Amino acid sequence: MPQSLQRGWVSAVACAAASAQAAALLLRPRAGTIAAQVVATEQYFSAEVLARARRYGRPQHALGAANTALQGTTLVWLARRSASTPLQHQRPPEAAANGAALSLRLALVALPLGAVMRKRARDAGLATQSWPAWGADVIRTTTLGAALTAGGAVAASLLTHRFGDRWWLPGAAGVVAVAGMATFAGPVVIDPIFNDFTPLAPGELRRDVLAMAQRAGVRIGDVFEVDASRRSLAVNAYVAGLGATRRVVLFDTLLDSFTPAQTRLVVAHELAHARHLDVQRGLLYTALVAPAAARAVARAAERIDASTATEATTLPALALAGGAVAGLLGIAARQLSRAIERRADSFALELTDDPESFVSFEQRIVVANLADPDPPRWHSLLFGTHPPMVERIGIAQAYKAGARTTPRRRRSLRTRAGS
Repeated sequence: MPQSLQRGWVSAVACAAASAQAAALLLRPRAGTIAAQVVATEQYFSAEVLARARRYGRPQHALGAANTALQGTTLVWLARRSASTPLQHQRPPEAAANGAALSLRLALVALPLGAVMRKRARDAGLATQSWPAWGADVIRTTTLGAALTAGGAVAASLLTHRFGDRWWLPGAAGVVAVAGMATFAGPVVIDPIFNDFTPLAPGELRRDVLAMAQRAGVRIGDVFEVDASRRSLAVNAYVAGLGATRRVVLFDTLLDSFTPAQTRLVVAHELAHARHLDVQRGLLYTALVAPAAARAVARAAERIDASTATEATTLPALALAGGAVAGLLGIAARQLSRAIERRADSFALELTDDPESFVSFEQRIVVANLADPDPPRWHSLLFGTHPPMVERIGIAQAYKAGARTTPRRRRSLRTRAGS
């Protein structure tokens, strides 16, 4: 194997990792965040709650990691098979069939451990879905995944045929375009495949939500309730979409089990994401990282195929390289996500001025979601998309003690609150 090829994939991956870290630092909020007080976990969570969360969560994380390793091993085995046909030699129908077959194979490999994880969730009282309904969801997810992978394989075959080893340049642009389309269309095309979304019913909460949106200077398409309880008792909310499809979505488990004050805090948190254009920030992050990431995937796939004397990029090698690079770059993406979530928590506290409800919500959601409120630091740094619960409580306690974000932000919110 040429030394240049060995050096090439290493430098490409290193460049992609540096690009992701630089983008995360560039896009990280510079203001609007309250520094958390240090709080004792045991002050807010009993030993029983902590033990139950960790008994459930840690084996689930281990099973998830095992599933990822199993799928990766499968891709390694497939990539080393000399029978794999280079993508640039495949016609679109053949590439689509191979892409769908690869996706189905990986789904089948992941199914046994996925079933074990679901059984543990049922035994813990978190999952509510029947096994037949879960099976139907698996079929829908697998079918959708096969269709998307088939489309990706066709695109890869066309790009490698047309552009050769520089396919990653237009490929990066394609990734950004697909991410934008998925963000815009996902709430109205993909999400309804799995859940029913209904506009939040008229009443006090809806009026509160719209009033908070006005005070926060946020224009939202609508506020929806989703029937999450059909699958789980977990509690969540999120903001999704762009432009006309932007919406705030509240789990029915949140509306049914939490107080109006706690629900308002969750809504205020989601309004922060809309106010600060965090969905667009995520797309910008993708655009900044995509070129270096695509190049790293291309060079890593070449390295994998060269080890089997394959003349050009194959689909298993591309999938293996893509998964490995995405996993590495995801560390920087989650770092950015945690910073964004800290600002959203701070915004919600200043908009509602209700730190007591914030703390009680964090305490209750730990119980409802069987979440570890204070995971090991390494786990939070590598896998956490949100700050640990104890840190979020620390933000609320700092606010209660008088800490605030920038003066401009505080005056702006109070002016809106009084208008």
